[in-house]
Amino acid sequence: MLYPKNIEQKLGFDSIRQWLQDACISPLGEDFVKKLKFSDDFGTIQKRLQQVDELTRFLQLEPGFPTQNYLDMRQALDLAAVPGTYLDEDQFFGIKLSLHTIHQIVQLFAQTEPGSFPMWQDLVQQAQRPEATPTKVEWLPIIQKIDQTFDERGQVRDNASPELYDIRRKLASEQAQVRRTLERIYRTARNSGWIGEEMTLTVRNGRLVIPVLAEHKRKLRGFVHDESATGQMAFVEPAEVLEANNEIRDLEIRERREVIKILENLTHFIRPQVPSLRRAYFFLGLVDFIRAKVLLGQEIQASIPLLIDSRLIQWQQARHPGLVLAFRKLGKSVVPLDLHLHENQRVLLVSGPNAGGKSVLLKTIGLIQYMVQCGLPVPLSPDSTVGVFKRLFIDIGDEQSIENDLSTYSSHLTNMRHFVQHANAHALFLIDEFGTGTEPTLGGAIAEAILEQLVKSKAMGVVNTHYTNLKVMADKTEGVINGAMRFDAEHLEPLYQLEVGKPGSSFALEVAQKIGLPSHILKAAQKKLGHQQMDFENMYRDWE
Repeated sequence: MLYPKNIEQKLGFDSIRQWLQDACISPLGEDFVKKLKFSDDFGTIQKRLQQVDELTRFLQLEPGFPTQNYLDMRQALDLAAVPGTYLDEDQFFGIKLSLHTIHQIVQLFAQTEPGSFPMWQDLVQQAQRPEATPTKVEWLPIIQKIDQTFDERGQVRDNASPELYDIRRKLASEQAQVRRTLERIYRTARNSGWIGEEMTLTVRNGRLVIPVLAEHKRKLRGFVHDESATGQMAFVEPAEVLEANNEIRDLEIRERREVIKILENLTHFIRPQVPSLRRAYFFLGLVDFIRAKVLLGQEIQASIPLLIDSRLIQWQQARHPGLVLAFRKLGKSVVPLDLHLHENQRVLLVSGPNAGGKSVLLKTIGLIQYMVQCGLPVPLSPDSTVGVFKRLFIDIGDEQSIENDLSTYSSHLTNMRHFVQHANAHALFLIDEFGTGTEPTLGGAIAEAILEQLVKSKAMGVVNTHYTNLKVMADKTEGVINGAMRFDAEHLEPLYQLEVGKPGSSFALEVAQKIGLPSHILKAAQKKLGHQQMDFENMYRDWE
């Protein structure tokens, strides 16, 4: 269960999805990216991650892995499946090129040691032996048949059939004869001054003609096919080649009929194999898709952490994937964080000054967990351990709805109602600025009551807050622990480092003093602090 519906946009996963789509070579892989979904099934996630891990290692061993001609020929296969239809030259040429790529990939994995890349060796077997086909599909006969029919330019070969060979031989002879005759007539007309400068033989209505100055067109006996836009030039087919050109036209019609017959026969040949070919293009799309995952992993310096079938976060050197991508362009690095949530430390309450990195922390946790359960590599240290959550709830950012006339605080409470109703031992919740948006005393009290209920549900979570009562509660409640985003109080700069075990301060007084607020105002503010706040400040100093 995921909440809210726009969780991908909230976490920034929509940008990751777009990056993957852009990294794909063809629509085959892009379709897999569009269908990519969060999974809570341990076996599915493990399989997806292992596929990425194996392909990453394989690409390091095979720098010549094919990346060309990942062509989407699914529509052509749909047409070929219909009796009485045939594929044209371009469609067959696309199949020819892409099948060579598929076959090359299959052969590369077939040559590996058994068990060295088990996931991919299994995928290759599935591609060659579809579920509905008990025997292995042989690509070579199909590829060889198409290769025998089409040349490297995608044209039907002259020897594709004896009839085509004979027709093209006659056609070439007739065309050569016509050209020789026209060149002779052209030279005569040129010497007679009937043709202007830089005028050459050209084609009109599919027939070779001579461009003649309009005032001399009657001097060259033949058929006028066309005139120039200015009317100064006429395009004449000399009478001497009319009959030969008619013969050429007839041969061209016969050639096209024979080519269509060859295409029909070839389409008929592959029609029984269309289900297997569809499976092959599914495999090619999967290769494209998983290759994009590998490229993403390389781009964000990711790894495949240890996945366990339990709810656990034991992360080292975690970095926000989106920030890694953005900072890499700027030549900057992201400050990593370590995070540990387990049965005895289920809820982390993070405090600290504004703009100190608390929201980024939440999005880092949410995005990495979401990516893992989508089967993607993530920017963690390889010795990290990642668990699986069946429910992921987030409350990050302003969800005010004009249409529903909900205030920001009402919207947060609506989210909290969902969390409380559905949180259980399989859930991970992330809450930003917990309790804010209303009168502080009431907001803090409601937030504390909600947090108590979430703790009772046994769910895991991370909560950001400024409320002192929540920090005090975390210090006294089993399963809850305080944390802080470190802050350089001297220079008033965030360090973006998570420190677990003690609460953080807002450093409001320090900031006010730094910017020059009069000392008597600061002293008056200190006197106005409530007893609970003073207790917290004393507790904070004790931790220091």
